[in-house]
Order: sequence, then C-alpha cells, then structure tokens
Amino acid sequence: MDCNGYHQENHDQNVFPKPKVLVLEPPPVFKYHEDKLSQKFHFLKAWDSPLPLDQFLTTHAQSVQAILSHGTCPVTTSTIRLLPSLGLIVTTSSGLNQIDLQECRRRGVSVAYAGSLFSADVADIAVGLLIDALRKISAGNRYVTQGLWANNGDFSLGSKLGGTKVGIVGLGSIGLEVGKRLEPFGCNILYSSRNRKSSVSYPYYSNVCELAANCEILIICCELNDHTRHLINKEVLLALGKKGLIINVGRGAIIDEQEMVRCLMQGEIAGAGLDVFENEPHVPSELIALDNVVLSPHRAVHTEETLMALVELVIGNLEAFFSNKPLLSPVILDE
Repeated sequence: MDCNGYHQENHDQNVFPKPKVLVLEPPPVFKYHEDKLSQKFHFLKAWDSPLPLDQFLTTHAQSVQAILSHGTCPVTTSTIRLLPSLGLIVTTSSGLNQIDLQECRRRGVSVAYAGSLFSADVADIAVGLLIDALRKISAGNRYVTQGLWANNGDFSLGSKLGGTKVGIVGLGSIGLEVGKRLEPFGCNILYSSRNRKSSVSYPYYSNVCELAANCEILIICCELNDHTRHLINKEVLLALGKKGLIINVGRGAIIDEQEMVRCLMQGEIAGAGLDVFENEPHVPSELIALDNVVLSPHRAVHTEETLMALVELVIGNLEAFFSNKPLLSPVILDE
C-alpha cells in the first residue's frame, strides 16, 4: 500500500474509530480468524489485562456496548451490572446456559447466538461417535497399533446399527439432523423433547426414563438449563440397560457424569460416545481407560467451513447492532 493509501486508512480510523467489543476469554474463532474480526472491531481482551476482572470492567464500563462470548465463558449478573452501556452479547455458541438471560431481559440487553449454524456438523459427530462405539473402531485401532492383533488374535465383535431403536433427547435442529442421518441405516427413531415437533412422525415419549427403557441407543442433543442438568441420572441409565449405548453431543452436565462412569465400570450400560464433559477440559480418568468409550474433545462444531461461516455471522450481528439494524440471529428473550 502506498503512503497516500496508508495515511487515508489511518485517517478514516481516527475519524471513525472501530467499535469496542469486550472479550472475557478468547473464543475458538480467535485462534483461526482473529485478524479478520479485528479489521472491523477493537477487542478489549480481559484475559490479557493484569487487572482483576472487576477492575478491568470498571475501567472500560462506559465504552463497552457489546460482548463477544463463547459456550464455556460465563457472562454473569455481576459482569452485566458492571457495564451500564452494554446493549448486546454475541455468543459463538448455540447454547445459552453460560449467559444470564434473566439479567439480560431485565436490563434490555440483546443476545445473538449461532442458532442452527452448527446443527449439521454436530449431527455428523453424533453419528460418527455412534458408529465408532458400536463397531469399536477406535478400540480396534488401539488393538492394532499396540501390537495386540498379532499376539492375541482376533478382536472382539461389534454391534450392528441397522434395525436398532435410537432415542433422541431434544428434537431441535440438531436432533432432527441426527434423525435424518440415521433413517437410511434402518434405525427406528424415538424421541423425547420439551419442545415437541408436531410435524415429526417419530414415536414420542414425554418421560426420558421411559424413552431409555424403550431404546438401545440414547443420543443427547438437548440444551443445558435448570431443567436438563443431570436429566440423564441413575434411573435413566439403568432403564437404558446393560446393552444400552449413550451418545452425548449436548452439554456434559446433562448427564450425571459420576453415575455414568459407575454404570460403565460396572457393566450396567454397554458403552458411550462423548464429545462433551461435565468439567471440561478435565475428563474422568476412568473414562480414558475404558475400551467401550469413545471420547472427543468438544469438537463437534469445529470444521473449517463452519468456523468461517461463524465469523461472518459474528461480524454481521455486531455490525447490525452498531448500525441500529435488526440482528441476524437474535435470541428471543420475552417471557
């Protein structure tokens, strides 16, 4: 760029300074696309400051109108109350359990989220974990790479996917995508959901324990909230039974993790495929040692294509807010 262009760019930034956006912790999109985001906005990085968080927030209280958050970074009542000029929280997550929505509603703070952007990717991972756990792909890989095939002979048998009864907990956009992927395998889809889809012909169970008792595979796709925390408890796991398999692509705390570990170790359920955990990134050592468990480091939504689409959605929501235009993916906060 020549000198004239350089000076013009700096002149424009001085006349029209980039809007300030608070970031409490670095979201995953920063790792890959921070440069693109920073072309549009000036990010106040709380994690980079030597100040305690409350002092950092107080220092920038009058200038912060928007927060960029992600699925594991809480935006609490105290944070919101320290920012009198706050008008928008943009989260890169489809889940909202990390944001105090009640305080946002009280304060009139808008919230934008990823919506159904991740649904296809999460459904792919759910089916991938399911097939891996049933056919013991990861366990078979370890059997070969550790030299056990040559020494111990044939590997143990897996189980067939076709014809199985699959219960889906949470038939939102992700659950529907999971169902669509499993139908061609000849699976019988059952479901339980607080937001029942009247257009879906799958058999419906209002009670999750009853659903578990009537299926061989339970796939968790619902959001985490006060009603779903530890929804999958000892009673549900025992109802699923010794031949039952559980897949979780929702949130870790939807399952009582300690109870699930106990059931897996005692053979009260057959196996699990898990992309999420209750205390991420910490995973119970017992799960790591089990060959009937497939683990993924909460990567269901992370594909190159979707992360780029997410960046565009974040930019679009922030630009809409600072231009007084409708948000692209608003969360409806009305009671």
